[in-house]
Amino acid sequence: MFNQTINNSTIMNKTELIDAMAADAGISKAAAKKSLESFLGNVEGALKKGDRVSLVGFGSWSVSERAAREGRNPQTGKTIQIAAKKVVKFKAGSDLGKAVN
Repeated sequence: MFNQTINNSTIMNKTELIDAMAADAGISKAAAKKSLESFLGNVEGALKKGDRVSLVGFGSWSVSERAAREGRNPQTGKTIQIAAKKVVKFKAGSDLGKAVN
């Protein structure tokens, strides 16, 4: 089912996730794709507005600000300025954490 291995772990891509969702839910691949794209679009839209998305037990997504800072170019060692930016954070819920342990 998985077609890519990196660092001895397999990676499920979007197509494989859609196939799994369709099989589990007994729906067409087209319906599963539409559902997944709707979910992703709604999470993205909420985060763009600054909202937090929480699925109890699974986890939550939020946006936080990363301050501007100094860094180093690893090739030259020269100091560079890294601009401030917003980053997306995901915190796993307790059920998800228990499932992987």
